[in-house]
Amino acid sequence: MRSEIKRFGYGFVYAWNGIRAAAQEERNFRFHLCAACYALLASWLAELAAAEWCLIVLCIAAVLALELVNSAVERAVDKPDTTHWWSAGAAKDMAAGAVLVMAAGCLTVGLCLFLPRLPVLWQNLLQRPWLAVLCAVALLPAYLFIFRYHKSEQKGETPNGKNDP
Repeated sequence: MRSEIKRFGYGFVYAWNGIRAAAQEERNFRFHLCAACYALLASWLAELAAAEWCLIVLCIAAVLALELVNSAVERAVDKPDTTHWWSAGAAKDMAAGAVLVMAAGCLTVGLCLFLPRLPVLWQNLLQRPWLAVLCAVALLPAYLFIFRYHKSEQKGETPNGKNDP
C-alpha cells in the first residue's frame, strides 16, 4: 500500500518535471505563460464575474496543456528513420495545429468577454496609472523570457544537459 502511494506521489513529481522542462526549453510554452499572466490581469481589471473567470482559467489551462502535448509529440517523433519521416512531420504539424485551433478559440472567448468590458478595463487602468506603466515595463522581461531564455543552451552544455568535451 505504501509503495502505491509513493508511486502515485512520484507521478506528480514527473508531471512537474515535464512542466518545468517545457518552461525551460519551449519558446511557445513560455509565450503562452506570459499571455496567461496578461489575460489574468485583464480579467481582474475588467472585473469579470466568477463564471467568466472560470472560462478564462479553462482557456489558459487548455492552451498550456495542448502546448505540453505538442512538445511531447515533437520530442517523441523527432529524428525518425527515413521510412517514417513523412508521418512524423505530419504528426508534429497536426499537434501544432491543435494548439493553434485552441488558441484561436480562446482568443474568441477572450474577445467575447473583454470587448463589452473595455470601458471598465480602461477606467481601472486610468485609476491605476502605475499598473499601466508596470504592464508596459513588464513587456521587456516577458520578451527576454520568451525569446532569450534558453536553459539547455547555457555555456558548455548540450541540449541533453551534458558538458561538451
